[in-house]
Amino acid sequence: MHIKRYTIASFIFIILVGWYIFAYITQDTISLNFFGVQLPSLSIAMWVSVPLVLLYIASVVHISFYSMLGNLKLRKYEKDYEKFIDSIVDAFLGKENRKHSFKTERYSFLNSLLNNVSVVPKEALKSDTSNEKINSVISLVNDVKNGNVVDLKKYSLSLDNEIVIQNERNKYKKGDISAEDILGHSNKYAPSLCEEVYAEYVKTASLNMIEKHKRLLTKTALFEILNRVNRKEDGLEIINDVLIELFNSLKLEKEDFLKIASILSKCMVPEQRIKLFEIIGEANEKAMDSYLLTLFDLEILSPADEILENSQPDEFLNFKAYRALKECNKNFNINLFV
Repeated sequence: MHIKRYTIASFIFIILVGWYIFAYITQDTISLNFFGVQLPSLSIAMWVSVPLVLLYIASVVHISFYSMLGNLKLRKYEKDYEKFIDSIVDAFLGKENRKHSFKTERYSFLNSLLNNVSVVPKEALKSDTSNEKINSVISLVNDVKNGNVVDLKKYSLSLDNEIVIQNERNKYKKGDISAEDILGHSNKYAPSLCEEVYAEYVKTASLNMIEKHKRLLTKTALFEILNRVNRKEDGLEIINDVLIELFNSLKLEKEDFLKIASILSKCMVPEQRIKLFEIIGEANEKAMDSYLLTLFDLEILSPADEILENSQPDEFLNFKAYRALKECNKNFNINLFV
């Protein structure tokens, strides 16, 4: 209830009560003794009005007190609403550590849910909401998705943030930053972006530059490098020691070595191939299949037979099957057995 309206109504009521008593009941006066204090003589109508005035004052104090509490509670909700908007913005930007404290239970509950889900604004969600902060971040996220470069400094996002990575990727594709800028200052960029750029970089870079940044080597980049060995255009001449060093910098599995053998079978001279896979086969049992594949592919059967004869009965069954078929004059492509 509005205090002003309540005051007007109360005073009208008090005046009407006093007037009614004075006009229709009694016009006598009386002097009251209050705790030994003789109060002045007033009409009975006035004395009846005094408790009403005191009741009015008490009710105004009561209303004001709870109105103040209501305003404080409403203020908490308004502040929490602004914090929740910030929490939504952080969720749209994909922030990992979203630290917002709420004073109201409902917003705290909603925030706890929001902090444990991934929120990605769809293209259909345009920047025409009633909140300027949300409009701004939706527009920003959509711009980055569409390949544009935006300023993200004010949002204090981590290097590993997907929006940051895509924004830096956009800069790279537009030529605003070069591969050397990223690889030479890899501490300023997300590791995944550096590895992605390096995998693209090795397609044309010199061997010296490839080795310079080989800390960013991945399997994808390695296969790109191998595809350039002895190629006419943008080709590389790489000795076995360098190749082995590249292999050792990665955790390669049997399937990876087989793929390496398949790639190098198209471009590397036989002598170098045999020596390479002999070395890595002896050093790493996971590479022995690739050595056998190379030997059978080059029709060098004696070393292959020796390896198979000295192996366990359940080892290299595919190559043993291939050898058995070959001994029966059945010719198949060795790649069918790997």
